[in-house]
Amino acid sequence: MDRMRKLIADHMVMSKQVSPHVTAVIEVDMTNIVLWRNKSKAAYLDKYGEKITFTPIFFEATARALRDFPGVNASVDGQNIIYRKNVNIGMAVALPSGNLIVPVIKQADHKNLAGLTSDVNRMASLARNNKLSPDDIQGGTFTITNFGSFKNIIGTPIINQPQVAILAVGAIEKKPAVIETPTGDVIGIRHKMFLSLSYDHRIVDGALGGNFLRR
Repeated sequence: MDRMRKLIADHMVMSKQVSPHVTAVIEVDMTNIVLWRNKSKAAYLDKYGEKITFTPIFFEATARALRDFPGVNASVDGQNIIYRKNVNIGMAVALPSGNLIVPVIKQADHKNLAGLTSDVNRMASLARNNKLSPDDIQGGTFTITNFGSFKNIIGTPIINQPQVAILAVGAIEKKPAVIETPTGDVIGIRHKMFLSLSYDHRIVDGALGGNFLRR
């Protein structure tokens, strides 16, 4: 192992020893988002000079949900619960070396979709070019990892300590689905994906974790 892989290995083992992990999964209909992005990405690039992926959309939704459920934007110190004032979302990025790094989008709840798109693209580029500063990888209060990048549909991620939850985003796939209409149910083709939330059962119970994931 190189130095970075040793640090990752120690961090992962420590997280499993410290936090009793529970993972909840929900399936999400992404059809409207997919259609909006396909329709808007060219105009978005012209207006903001940024390519919009699904990642900043996930960040915006997650930042809002963390504001509504502060118990997920927290950490544990002994028998104390620390509620974090800022919503700083980490983004797991696979490096060309095969290692993993988590740059952090600070105060994500204060930024609109254009600002988040710019931050996500910039942080991913800095990470892959090994140009992140120490400040870029500190202060995270929650993490998102995108399994969908590798066409994986569901995962059970390990919590990034000292946080108490991590959200995994699966691949978006076309599926037949039941659609409710005023004249009855029909089957149509929808864009679906799975979100899986691993949370620390010391302070996050099923109701909090499940309601946050649903939001």
